[in-house]
Amino acid sequence: MDVQLTAAHWVYLAGILVILATMALRKNIVVPAVVATFLTALTFSGSIVTGLSAIFNASLVAAKELFNIFLIIAMVTAMLGALRQLGADRMMVAPFRRVMRAGTSSFLVLAAVTYVISLFFWPTPAVPLVGAVLIPVAIRAGMSPLSVGMVIAICGQGMALSSDYIIKVAPGISASAAGVEPDAVADKAMVLSLIVGGTALLITYLVQKRHWRAPSPDLLVEWEAEADRGIGETRGGDSSGGGGGSRPPRRPEPAGGPSGGGGEQAATATAVLVAPSDPIADPDTEAEKERRGTAKAFAMLVPLAYLAFIVYLMLGKFTEVVPPLQGGDAAAIVGGIAALILFGAAASTDRGGFLETTSDHLVDGLVFAFKAMGCVLPIAGFFFIGNPEFAGPILGISADAAGPAILFDLVTTVQAHLPQNAFITSFGILLIGLVAGLDGSGFSGLPLTGALSGALGPAVDVDPSTLAAIGQMGNIWSGGGVIIAWSSLVAVAGFARVPVLDLARKCFLPVMAGLILSTVFAVLVF
Repeated sequence: MDVQLTAAHWVYLAGILVILATMALRKNIVVPAVVATFLTALTFSGSIVTGLSAIFNASLVAAKELFNIFLIIAMVTAMLGALRQLGADRMMVAPFRRVMRAGTSSFLVLAAVTYVISLFFWPTPAVPLVGAVLIPVAIRAGMSPLSVGMVIAICGQGMALSSDYIIKVAPGISASAAGVEPDAVADKAMVLSLIVGGTALLITYLVQKRHWRAPSPDLLVEWEAEADRGIGETRGGDSSGGGGGSRPPRRPEPAGGPSGGGGEQAATATAVLVAPSDPIADPDTEAEKERRGTAKAFAMLVPLAYLAFIVYLMLGKFTEVVPPLQGGDAAAIVGGIAALILFGAAASTDRGGFLETTSDHLVDGLVFAFKAMGCVLPIAGFFFIGNPEFAGPILGISADAAGPAILFDLVTTVQAHLPQNAFITSFGILLIGLVAGLDGSGFSGLPLTGALSGALGPAVDVDPSTLAAIGQMGNIWSGGGVIIAWSSLVAVAGFARVPVLDLARKCFLPVMAGLILSTVFAVLVF
């Protein structure tokens, strides 16, 4: 395929290189992304007006594409705020403490639950479910917020989505473009995804374990307080410990130790011991009992509500009792459940003014979502220019005309210069998949890598389905939401309450090690 590169292509490529270099230097990439957006639009159109308007349009298009993630973060955060005010948040996670007692057990449970849910229903509903129920337990068990985010991203957006073995949308796209059977791509992608994910999880465990701390209820308080101070601030040094290298001083553990509930029981016992026998104290005691009863009810309601939702998804998947749900519909239901629980919890806490209380929690959730993820919009906007689906609105091109495929043109040009060697071709397809995923869309580059696999496979004596599976790994582990900050990784970072750029940087080396190992395995075995 002969592609004619223009000056806009070279400016866009220069912007990508500058952004990657800025990320390597651990600096914020918003300014380089905005400048690159302006220069690319200016070069393409020759109009400074188009260049200036593209800065705004790029963020607007990105906001339209990503606002569903912002909104679900806001709703679940608001729900957790209402549960916290009621005192149900700690009660809700108490049953999981029996299994998730320390960092290692939490690591394993978090990985298994995220992978299974994401494999059957995609990561879209998995992240809110895990975020609402299991992340607080893992934090309390001693895991750092950053390692929690890494596990969820690797198992959900990475390992489960890159194989897509159950729903099989990704293998279908790759196989169709490569001219092979979908099952052939799916089977190989499943094996490769397990190699990449297993390698990344092992490296993550070995590297992050030193940042874990002794289990304590105070870790939850500290985690929530850190988010309130602003997720984007950095205290200096390595952020592996969950936001910064320097940790706040440990607070003394409450009576009862880290086993859970000891502090609350001690406080209650103390209150009973010092309470006077005067009947006047009885109303306060009854009110406290009622509050604890309500809190326990909501602590049971939240997991049961989401468990019922999972059952509903399974019925839609494997039976005809209920209609099947798509990924976006599932996420919407998660948000709807969170909203109803928010209303109920707020009404239970403040019967007289729950309308205002509910609104306050929702506003707090929206503020948190935009404070945490707002910087992603201009970054995503730059990479959207390279996608023909989004380039038109950003560059002011009419809806009837196709937008320029700047990023895909660059990738297609690179593949023409690959030497005819099995290893070089396989790693070239992997690299093309990684670059094609830079727009933050996990599936957008699959037709390209699939087509190249079908064309290059016979020439280097490699099964096209193998090359298609390798390209699928690169595209989805990149753009699906693991090593690219302007993808659905923002949802994981939002629920783990860590800077999304830090999360992407920490995932990069473990994932790349897994991708290299899986590609070598594919060439030698398949």
